Amino acid sequence: MDDLGVHLKKFQKELSAGTVSLVLLAVLAKAREPMYGYQIAKQLEGAGESVLAGKQSALYPVLRNLEGSGLLASEMEPSISGPPRRYYRITPDGRAVLAEWTSAWHATRASVDTVLQGGMS
Repeated sequence: MDDLGVHLKKFQKELSAGTVSLVLLAVLAKAREPMYGYQIAKQLEGAGESVLAGKQSALYPVLRNLEGSGLLASEMEPSISGPPRRYYRITPDGRAVLAEWTSAWHATRASVDTVLQGGMS
């Protein structure tokens, strides 16, 4: 991989690390019912590959961390087609944090867009 590709991959990884929690909360906030990890990963893949940077396995530690922080709750349920599945849902605290993080995201994005578009004075 050339130097540009290496730099791009590193940048995408750093961006992903800062946004995966935000998008996970957003996906679960919009879900009509609890979702298991593979369902969440498939939904994120549909949103664009860079969200998970091609690593579904990166999703599970973030889900556990969000649950440990009280932003998600989960339950194990039996599966007809294999091992039991852990289903996640967003908690009321998770919804409150999502609102704050969304505001922070919009403010950060607006600032970055201003700089990238040459709008600095």
